[in-house]
Amino acid sequence: MSDQYSSREQRRKQKENSKRGRGKQKGDKGKKSLFKRVLAIILLLGVICFVIGVGTFAYIASTAPELDDAKLTDPVSSVILDKNGKEITELGGEKRELVTYDEIPDKVKNAFIATEDVRFYKHSGIDFYRIGGAAVANVTSGFGAEGASTITQQVIKMSVLTPEKTVTRKVQEMWLALQLERKYSKEEILAMYLNKIDYARSQVFGVKKAAEFFFGKDLDELTLEEAALLAGLPQAPGAYDPYTHPDRAEKRRNTVLNLMAKHGFASKEEVEKAKQVPVTKSLIPIDEQEETDGEYTTFIDEVVKEVKQKTDVDVYSAGLKIHTTLDTDAQDYVDELLSTDNMVNWPDDKFQAGFTVVDTKTGAIRAVGAGRNRVARGLSFATGVNRQPGSTIKPILDYGPAVENLKWSTYHQLKDEPYEYSDGTHIGNYGGNYHGTVSIRKALEQSYNIPALKTFQAVGAEKAREFGTDLGLNLPDPITEAYSIGGFSGGVTPTQMAGAYSAFGNNGVYNTPHTVTKVEFPDGNVMNLSPESDSVMHDYTAYMVTDMLKDVVKKGTGKAVSVPNATVAGKTGTTNFSKEDREKYNIPSSASPDAWFVGYSPNYTIAVWTGYENIEKGKYYMDTSQELGMAKQIFSKVMTHVSEDVKDEDFKKPSSVSEVTVEKGSANPGRLASKYTPDSAKVTELFVKGTEPSKVSKTYEKKAEEKEKEEKEEKKEDTDVKKPSGLSASYNKASNQIVLNWNYSGDTDGVSFRVSSTVDGQAGSSTTTNGTSATFEASSPNGNYTFTVVAVNSSGDESDGASTSLRIGTGEGSAGTDEETDDNNQDDQQGTRPEDEQPSEDDSGSDDDNNNNNDDTNDEQNNEQPTPTQPTTPPSGNNGNGEETDDGTGGNGGNTETPTQPETETETPTTPTQPETETPTTPTQPETAQ
Repeated sequence: MSDQYSSREQRRKQKENSKRGRGKQKGDKGKKSLFKRVLAIILLLGVICFVIGVGTFAYIASTAPELDDAKLTDPVSSVILDKNGKEITELGGEKRELVTYDEIPDKVKNAFIATEDVRFYKHSGIDFYRIGGAAVANVTSGFGAEGASTITQQVIKMSVLTPEKTVTRKVQEMWLALQLERKYSKEEILAMYLNKIDYARSQVFGVKKAAEFFFGKDLDELTLEEAALLAGLPQAPGAYDPYTHPDRAEKRRNTVLNLMAKHGFASKEEVEKAKQVPVTKSLIPIDEQEETDGEYTTFIDEVVKEVKQKTDVDVYSAGLKIHTTLDTDAQDYVDELLSTDNMVNWPDDKFQAGFTVVDTKTGAIRAVGAGRNRVARGLSFATGVNRQPGSTIKPILDYGPAVENLKWSTYHQLKDEPYEYSDGTHIGNYGGNYHGTVSIRKALEQSYNIPALKTFQAVGAEKAREFGTDLGLNLPDPITEAYSIGGFSGGVTPTQMAGAYSAFGNNGVYNTPHTVTKVEFPDGNVMNLSPESDSVMHDYTAYMVTDMLKDVVKKGTGKAVSVPNATVAGKTGTTNFSKEDREKYNIPSSASPDAWFVGYSPNYTIAVWTGYENIEKGKYYMDTSQELGMAKQIFSKVMTHVSEDVKDEDFKKPSSVSEVTVEKGSANPGRLASKYTPDSAKVTELFVKGTEPSKVSKTYEKKAEEKEKEEKEEKKEDTDVKKPSGLSASYNKASNQIVLNWNYSGDTDGVSFRVSSTVDGQAGSSTTTNGTSATFEASSPNGNYTFTVVAVNSSGDESDGASTSLRIGTGEGSAGTDEETDDNNQDDQQGTRPEDEQPSEDDSGSDDDNNNNNDDTNDEQNNEQPTPTQPTTPPSGNNGNGEETDDGTGGNGGNTETPTQPETETETPTTPTQPETETPTTPTQPETAQ
């Protein structure tokens, strides 16, 4: 039985296991079925996408232009138009030197193929393998080691299509590349490419011309390193230009050499030897290059670079019509100024200047002052040289951000005092002077460094940098405090500074300076190249900074600027040599390597840099007033010329700005001037609407009341009728008459005298006379007579009475003297004692200002209460000339002593010492960025 039981159990378990197996098999089959369905859906979607893609590709390819043999082989010149659409020159075409495939040395071919298209001889116009591997190559061999476009595609791009970076253009490019490969041999396509390369310098296009320009050689004379340089430049000819960026050029050349070694076009030994040669060794000096025939070459250089940068098109072969911003009249004047002594007297032949004339409202560059003795394709001091900006940076990194972010008024007070950077480094003003508490308007006007640094610190480096980059400056992140006064690690160009300042004159709207507005292509397409406007600050910031910069020109460091036909705002700037350079070249400590003036009107903005190209032994620095003033002189000449036929207008104050008259010396945010504040203690400043001060200053209020009372008393003394004096009386017994005589010191014109009498206290007779004597009958033989004489003018005003007495009878004829009588009647003459002689609670030390207005106590006492002061010996560093400041401290930074006045019972009204007015002083030397 047990065996049977076991058998039954075994059969049951087998049956259960069999059921489980069948269920598991069903589950596996279900999963496989789902996977197949998903895979089928994906494949179907892939097929659909492929069909759609092919159809789209076919459609776009069908819209591609036809291959034009003339465009492929014969370059088409481009036309340059000025701002009025008038043709000024034609570029390219007949000037190009073509080369055949057989004339190109292998080292040149290999350098380009290794760099641009290493599978050139293997693909049919499109290299799908290269597209996938380009990203990897750029990472492993350095950025730019390999691009995705084949040489064939680049020929199409340079010859037939516009440079728009769109999917449509890319598809058309690929399609036409396939067509080009069917129509031409690889050798012909490579020759087309090498003849079309644009080296971003006027007249330098095609590899043969490039060899002549850079090295003065034919192609077959080039060395390996020279061929590598020519192959490396086309990717970014401006960035790798060996004349302006030799370090970048050498690095790029070495990248090409490494690629040649990698792909077997040169041995490692050859490459390492070539890399040891400095990139500048075999270059022809730029000043020995042949000048380009024609006018406006330095401006056209900028046009060519801008078109290349924005469109990636070869100007010399693309047959473009280029609309520029050039004002030929302005450019003619600029060229004459730089090339002759007709407008300015140049210090010497090596002295240089670079400047840019920009339309304030649009950013359009109207003229370029590339420098003196410049040649086409040469270094431009207007666009290609970075120099430290000195104090011209203060509106951009200091005061502009303070108004924008902190809403400071132009009155905002800062103390100019001994100070240090956050790291403890000393900072000083030019000349070592300190000026006490000043407004930011005054600080900017006279270019004080310490208030500028304090303003930068209040704003913060991050906000200051943001403000500067919004205005087109290339600033590192972060910037140091030295940037607040122009101590840059790099520098700026005049074109960048002109663009930045133009935004202040354009209500806070920034336009990138540009030379090209639009480009027309041979196929009729038009590309707009004008930059978009960008509102980078509030209109109140732009206007308030502009108003302060107008004072720089009117009475500050820019006072030498003279533009009679335009309203101008601007800023000066100079820089210092490093201690090492001063010692190495024996340079005076007062000398400067850079002097700037950047200014603008509502119509034009001009940024001018002056100095020397290099520091060398000998005098290659500026230390005379003529040299340091050249930037201001050039600005004056050019701005006056370009403004000749333009209506002069002032900058318009926006509704966001309020003009408020405050009392000088009052603490932030200022106190409103009271009706008692003298005009000399008032100043009108600009405030962001909503931040105006509301409290009225009480500095002059009490003293004005005392002065008014004193003036009234003086007026009363001047207008009162004089009191008769010297009154005497005598008795004539024979005639029984009493005779009176008196004197009168006042004007007798229109004055009469009323004489009255009393006898023993009873009213007697009276009379009126125009003379100074009178006679009375003695009515009683015995009695006491008293006579009073009062002067009366024609208006009825009466004087105090003069009295005398006379006794008849006992001791006949005895009379009291006038003096005695006056003394006896003193109380009648004086009446109540004047307030100024009668101490009151107000005069005993209690004052409403001090007791009832605690909010104003500190501000009024410390800043608004003027006291007669005697200057002590000027502090160290002060020249003692008493340069006037906003708080009237006479340039001693508030270091004055007030002599103690003896106390008296009677408070004598005094007139407050009036704060000094802001009489500008022009430093004998421009300020320096310490």
